[in-house]
Amino acid sequence: MVKIEQIDGKTILVVRVPRAERAARPIYVGMDPKSGTYRRNHEGDYHCSLEEMSLMFRDASFVTQDAKVLDKMDISVFCMKTVKHYRNFFRSTHINHLWNNEDDEMFLRKIGAIGIGEDGKYHPTAAGLLMFGYEYEITREFPNYFLDYQENRSLGATRWTDRIVSTSGDWSGNVFDFVIEALNRMQQGLKIPFVLKGNLRVDDTPIHKLLREAITNACVHADFYGRQGLVIQKSEDGYRLSNPGTVRISISDAIEGGISDPRNGIMLKIFSLIEFGERAGSGLSGICKRWEKVYHTPVTIEETHKNGVDRTVLTLSTGGHEQDVKAMLELYADLIDTPEPQTDQETPQTDTKTPPNTVAEPQNEPQNKKKASLKRTQEVHEPQKLLEAVRMNPTITKAALSEILGISTSTLKRWLKSNNIVWIGHSKNGHWETVLPE
Repeated sequence: MVKIEQIDGKTILVVRVPRAERAARPIYVGMDPKSGTYRRNHEGDYHCSLEEMSLMFRDASFVTQDAKVLDKMDISVFCMKTVKHYRNFFRSTHINHLWNNEDDEMFLRKIGAIGIGEDGKYHPTAAGLLMFGYEYEITREFPNYFLDYQENRSLGATRWTDRIVSTSGDWSGNVFDFVIEALNRMQQGLKIPFVLKGNLRVDDTPIHKLLREAITNACVHADFYGRQGLVIQKSEDGYRLSNPGTVRISISDAIEGGISDPRNGIMLKIFSLIEFGERAGSGLSGICKRWEKVYHTPVTIEETHKNGVDRTVLTLSTGGHEQDVKAMLELYADLIDTPEPQTDQETPQTDTKTPPNTVAEPQNEPQNKKKASLKRTQEVHEPQKLLEAVRMNPTITKAALSEILGISTSTLKRWLKSNNIVWIGHSKNGHWETVLPE
């Protein structure tokens, strides 16, 4: 588009060049893209590096880069402890799913973590390697792979109060374990209003979900072939999430929502199967709206191009504000129990229908037999509430569980055992996990 504009009393000719579709990039002058590819920044045009052109060629494909089957690797590159951890998440989210009965190989095939190579055998996909592989195996395919979580980096001589890096060697170093550990730290200190869903307290607030979407988005849009790695920073001023690679659509389209173009589509599928991230293209839009509503501070997202390295930076600044609890309640008001109050003139009516989660009994049956039948029915249905409670708050205490479920500690122990729910880690800072039976 070309038009004439007046600025400070001067007439200028404005030429607006639309952003090229990623499938058409790189656009270059002459016959050789290495010598003819240029890029415009805020100051002018500059010659693109080989690294920048490589990203353009990778992004031009209609198949996301993490769908690649790595024929030179086998399933031994996976950390099976991570796979088990993921399957526990999947099982708690999909209690009766048929995939829970599959062996690890078939389960990984169905979620896209492995695929069939040219030799007709199973091999890891790039997504599977990133999500479940050991760090030293991941760097064979992604030499620049690096994950870094930093907390209060600018404090004194220590530089940070907490840090997780994929190169430490004392954990797997893969994306899934990093997201879980970083997210636990990111969510610490958030206010949790008292909200009930049924008879369970909802500890998974809209801000908890927002941070889960934000870190998932950073992963699924990251160019793991790019330099400088994925960096998550938490401070008193909020959060900063920086990933290699630019957004594959315009930032305005990304914020508006409705369009989804992840760089790592298989990884997004794997995350979404355990309810991490969005699949409708509304993730970033929802993040902006919820954060601004609760903290009254705008979200910023920018693309940087320094020293030939592309990065996308999402900044969630608190602006010095505390969480607006009233605004948070409005975001999940549909979860709050609001029973209709009875007036003095109203007389409770006898419901002749069978209540949910109970069994209709003949009216002439002895009372003690009715109680036994109801107790048996509870044994079948009520543990599902236990699974939901543990999934919403993995660090909840036994005392709190007994209270919200309205059961004794002995009954709670029986339910935990029968549903394979165990406490992992230290008594003070561990968490509950649903463990697959051997």
